[in-house]
Amino acid sequence: MSSVLIIGASSDMAKALARKYAAEGYDLLLAGRNLDELALFATDIRIRYSVAVESLSFDVLDFESHQTFYEGIETKPEGVVVAVGYLGDQALSQKVFSEAQLIINTNYTGIVSILNIIADDFETRKHGFVIGISSVAGDRGRKSNYQYGSAKAALTAYLSGLRNRLYASKVHVLTVKPGFVNTQMTQDMDLPAPLTLEPESVAEDIYKAQQKQRDILYTKWIWRWIMKIIVLIPELVFKRLSL
Repeated sequence: MSSVLIIGASSDMAKALARKYAAEGYDLLLAGRNLDELALFATDIRIRYSVAVESLSFDVLDFESHQTFYEGIETKPEGVVVAVGYLGDQALSQKVFSEAQLIINTNYTGIVSILNIIADDFETRKHGFVIGISSVAGDRGRKSNYQYGSAKAALTAYLSGLRNRLYASKVHVLTVKPGFVNTQMTQDMDLPAPLTLEPESVAEDIYKAQQKQRDILYTKWIWRWIMKIIVLIPELVFKRLSL
């Protein structure tokens, strides 16, 4: 059976995606830093869905280890989902560069490092799919989270270029732009209920979009139109807004 590599597999969104792909019969490779947590989750997935699950140690910030990590996977996956994310502290990142660097490296640089390696393999095999979870925050910079948003904007551009590159090799690249999602990362935020999804709903949307080979997914769908409006606001007006 085909397998899916999920990078950043400890996140709520990644776990929801793991359950969805397992329910559809895919074997799983769960990659992340917390192997104890991943091992427990892997056991639960095996029992519930009767699929093969392997947990792997992976640190998105340890760039030098990424080649060895991927080469160590004996049977290469059909697809990869990158669900790594770090919201960070915007106020701190404006004063302490190490926080800005952590936001950028987690949400962009480290993802580029591992996807470059995986893309080479998929391109050679002329088969596979890549799902990169970006964010609506990358569609326009806002003072409340522009460090995070700028990293996600860079990731969106990277995935666009990767999609262009791999199209001829029949490798599908899906860019996911979630809006508000009820996860541990957003637990301290006062999210508007009508615009907020549970991770399981996002996972359903992502799976369907990947199966249909869509290029870009906004979830909830209404975020596509919300962000179109925000992007169209003239800079002269936008810079005066408190967003």
